[in-house]
Amino acid sequence: MSSATPSAAPSEWDTHTALTDAGDGRFAADLDPGWVVGGGVNGGYLLGVVGTAIARSVPAKPHPLSVSAYYLSASRPGPAQVSTRVLREGGSVATVAAELAQEGTTRISVLATYGDLAAMPSDVGTTAVEPMLPPLEECVPGSLAPEETRRVAPVMERFDMRFDPACVGWAMGAPSGNGHIQAWFRMVDGHEVDPVGLLMVCDALPPVTFDLGRPGWAPTLELTVHVRAVPAPGWLKVSHRTRNVAGGMFEEDCEVWDSAGRLVAQSRQLAMQPRA
Repeated sequence: MSSATPSAAPSEWDTHTALTDAGDGRFAADLDPGWVVGGGVNGGYLLGVVGTAIARSVPAKPHPLSVSAYYLSASRPGPAQVSTRVLREGGSVATVAAELAQEGTTRISVLATYGDLAAMPSDVGTTAVEPMLPPLEECVPGSLAPEETRRVAPVMERFDMRFDPACVGWAMGAPSGNGHIQAWFRMVDGHEVDPVGLLMVCDALPPVTFDLGRPGWAPTLELTVHVRAVPAPGWLKVSHRTRNVAGGMFEEDCEVWDSAGRLVAQSRQLAMQPRA
């Protein structure tokens, strides 16, 4: 008598970004409270939820290539609705508009270009320099964050992050002032990050303004992500930098490198300075 091999349990990410198809490009979502940070749900997670809906709307082109999101109001855990509209679908790419709403109010408006990275050349040529991080055992685990920090930012429990010791002076009250934070990154359950997941990774680290001595929740106004390749399995390197703080806002530039040493995603975010 033979027995069927049990299927692998779904990852936390797959569970938290699950959608119910309501037809006509509409999907129902349930935003998980484990992704809260400060006064709302993490923007990268929200973009991952929308990105999942877009991928299901153009199944022949499942991967984000370029995604721009405008955050109109803070989201909170609970039911949400995602609507997608295919503006154009050609031979290699599709352009899709999407919105995430709660209680009849649009939270995020997105315009995205999707394709199939697996059908594209896998080489990534760049003049960018891969971040130099100390070995994992010499880096600072995010799990060492104070209990108060983890309480107001349960999103930290979703990740296994190992911070470069040179970039965590802010945690001891001694920020470097360089506007730079970098860390090794993986999901806490070991789930390998896929191209849609990279949309979330670009907004996973603490706001880079922490390194300027300005801690606190920094609401995102706009986030654009470019995905370059399907990441190789293993730890990712994530680097955030800022060069300008003006008008109550700052920009945050992110690079994500995979275990094969390739720049697989990059983003720029405009956010409000952290509130006191």
